[in-house]
Amino acid sequence: MSCTIEKALADAKALVERLRDHDDAAESLIEQTTALNKRVEAMKQKFKNLMKLQDIGHELRTSLEEHQSALELIMSKYREQMFRLLMASKKDDPGIIMKLKEQHSKELQAHVDQITEMAAVMRKAIEIDEQQGCKEQERILQLEQENKGLREILQITRESFLNLRKDDVSEGTSLSALVTNTDLSLRKS
Repeated sequence: MSCTIEKALADAKALVERLRDHDDAAESLIEQTTALNKRVEAMKQKFKNLMKLQDIGHELRTSLEEHQSALELIMSKYREQMFRLLMASKKDDPGIIMKLKEQHSKELQAHVDQITEMAAVMRKAIEIDEQQGCKEQERILQLEQENKGLREILQITRESFLNLRKDDVSEGTSLSALVTNTDLSLRKS
């Protein structure tokens, strides 16, 4: 009996040790889970901040584009006014007038170049579209011709089967089933 009590005590001690190990492992898992949870929360917060920054960046970009457009318009009006003022005040000085005309013509040339480039791109797009339309039209004509040829072959085949049938009827054999089946299969295809 002392052997069984000692064995039971040893088993109990082993179970207590195992429970302590399991408890330590559970504590370690809880700590790791808590740390991971904190990292996940931090990443969520960073993601939210990133999304806010992207929205702000988009708004800033839009605002910058609007400001650039407004500035370009203002500068264009300013140059135009300055040109008029100089023309009015310096009617006698051809050098200034020539410089202003030169500057104005360069700006106009830049705009003309942009318009020309856009027109070339549009022309190219129209050419590609027309080429595609021509290819489709050629394909349709080709298919119509092919269809016409196939119909002619079908008609010839029917006539030859009908002639064979007439010949076979006079000989006593019937090809009506053959003609009907062949005609039906050709019509389906």
